[in-house]
Amino acid sequence: MPKISQKGASMQSSPIRKLVPFSDAAKARGIHVYHLNIGQPDIETPKGARDAVRNADIPVIAYSHSAGNLSYRKKLVEYYHSVGIEVTTDEIIVTTGGSEGLLFAFNSCMDQGDEIIIPEPFYANYNAFASMCGVVVKPIISTIEDGFALPSIEDFEKVITPKTKAIMICNPNNPTGYLYSKEEILKLGEIAKKHDLFLFADEVYREFCYDGVKHFSVMELTDIADNVVLLDSVSKRYSACGVRVGAFITHNKEVYDTAMKMAQARLSPPSYGQILGEAAVDTPKEYFESVNKEYVARRNTIVNGVNAIPGCFVPMPKGAFYCVARLPIDDSDRFCRWLLEEFSYNGATVMFAPATGFYSKKGQGVNEVRISYCLNVSDLEKAVECLREALKVYPGRTN
Repeated sequence: MPKISQKGASMQSSPIRKLVPFSDAAKARGIHVYHLNIGQPDIETPKGARDAVRNADIPVIAYSHSAGNLSYRKKLVEYYHSVGIEVTTDEIIVTTGGSEGLLFAFNSCMDQGDEIIIPEPFYANYNAFASMCGVVVKPIISTIEDGFALPSIEDFEKVITPKTKAIMICNPNNPTGYLYSKEEILKLGEIAKKHDLFLFADEVYREFCYDGVKHFSVMELTDIADNVVLLDSVSKRYSACGVRVGAFITHNKEVYDTAMKMAQARLSPPSYGQILGEAAVDTPKEYFESVNKEYVARRNTIVNGVNAIPGCFVPMPKGAFYCVARLPIDDSDRFCRWLLEEFSYNGATVMFAPATGFYSKKGQGVNEVRISYCLNVSDLEKAVECLREALKVYPGRTN
């Protein structure tokens, strides 16, 4: 029998989705599962965006331009200008979700065996995309003790080699919820400039910044404009994960032209997704004010609730809708599976994503879980109660 590829064999299963069969089995037994494992908002997608799709009268659903509809790219230029980012329509490629944008970035800027530095814990699919592209991830640890702040310049310098081609960040961060400050972004810019590295930034959670703290984009690093690639998506911004529309953005003409070859090879991004995305740009600011207020309430419910449980610790995130919690457990993979297979409280249990999948090396994150606070406050309170009761009886509790 033929063997699968080394790339395929080296890929990890998603820590977010790999336990789905166990949650399905729990539901089949009549157990209610509180899904804190996945960043699927229950916030309503803006009505104007949904109406644009509903009212679209398209006799023939044709290919769009490989860079995406010009009308949509013009709207995106307006949007980015509104958040302090200056780009043109010929610097934007509309992608099939932010995921395709990441693949374009990795494949356009790095060769087989090249290295990319990523502060960890990091979004698990960065590992998957690196494996698909033959790129080596060089992690540097950010720690829960300091809230997962950016590691020092010295930590970056230690892992830079002749094979290093890029640095990758997610801001605000998935899985930690950490929001990198302007000063931290400027430090990254200094490193990229000194070593002539690409700087990739996943900014899909840009709108979700809390406690009066403002987002500072890598696109504002004008002195290294040719080093920067921005990855974006409508999925989380407009609570439209299934639309699968994102963006690849760069001022670097050579990088853009290279990515465009890949965009042409996949023909075009989704037609109806672009219609929704274009209309969504006109979403009133009040929508985000209301959503942010709701997420702050949810964040506080989770953080305060988990920190009140003996032996647990979670730092206060400043953005996105995730946090990483340290629990008094022996093995987060075992614990998360046990919750679904062997535990219930008042007919319910809770599903987390084991943090092990957000680190690159075995043995890291074994007492941590990622929590997505995308459920309403009432459900989050019940989920915290489930966690409290579970930790009382979990056989692998450590203290």
